Amino acid sequence: MAGHSKFKNIMHRKGAQDKKRSNLFSKLSREITVAAKMGTPDVDMNPRLRLAVNTAKGQSMPKDNIQRAIDKATAGDDENYEELRYEGYGPGGSAIIVEALTDNRNRTATAVRTAFSKHGGNLGTEGSVAHGFERLGYIEYGPDAGSEDKVLEAAMEAGAEDIASTEDGHEIWTAAEDLHQVSSDLEKSLGEAKEVKLAWKPNLTVDMDEKDAGVLLRLIDALDDDDDVQTVWGNYEISDEVMEKLDAE
Repeated sequence: MAGHSKFKNIMHRKGAQDKKRSNLFSKLSREITVAAKMGTPDVDMNPRLRLAVNTAKGQSMPKDNIQRAIDKATAGDDENYEELRYEGYGPGGSAIIVEALTDNRNRTATAVRTAFSKHGGNLGTEGSVAHGFERLGYIEYGPDAGSEDKVLEAAMEAGAEDIASTEDGHEIWTAAEDLHQVSSDLEKSLGEAKEVKLAWKPNLTVDMDEKDAGVLLRLIDALDDDDDVQTVWGNYEISDEVMEKLDAE
């Protein structure tokens, strides 16, 4: 984990999720279908769909899979998904936000509550932890996008609010309402991003010791494994030293 930014740490170990390609593609497909249903299947006219498609491309989702997800929205599919947000507390005083798309609210609520209770956490009420986060636009580029100066200049010209660069790449932040426009402008100067999404960025983070970190990551894995869960955000910070110990177990 050396060299990883604090936010990438907060987003959980991407490698763990990347190994679950089938599960990941299923979640991406669901978001694309929902976005296409809510607006138009034209990515140029539907900002949410464009963001979903760009994220899918960044995760190397095949073009055929992306098109099938869009086609599903226009084929009169009877599935209707509801957007839900759950908030709770994890080990070590951590705060967790879970975003889900589900066709069965009771099933998802039970699964999320069970994951929290089995892994040292407690599901809270709506708004119980969200006040400690900012809702922002998040754009990620790999190191091949260019130097820090090049990406910084492009981001500032596009209207981004902040940028952080490491050896692993570049993280660009925007106001939530500006995400579509900024990402579109950056695509013209830097190419397609690895990830484009609305994010919950914590105002403050809490450091996790090895014991709490291990339990917390098992909680996040359990949530990630649920088909209805789209994204898990947290305010935790795990040091490189602790992460290396956990990865070695």
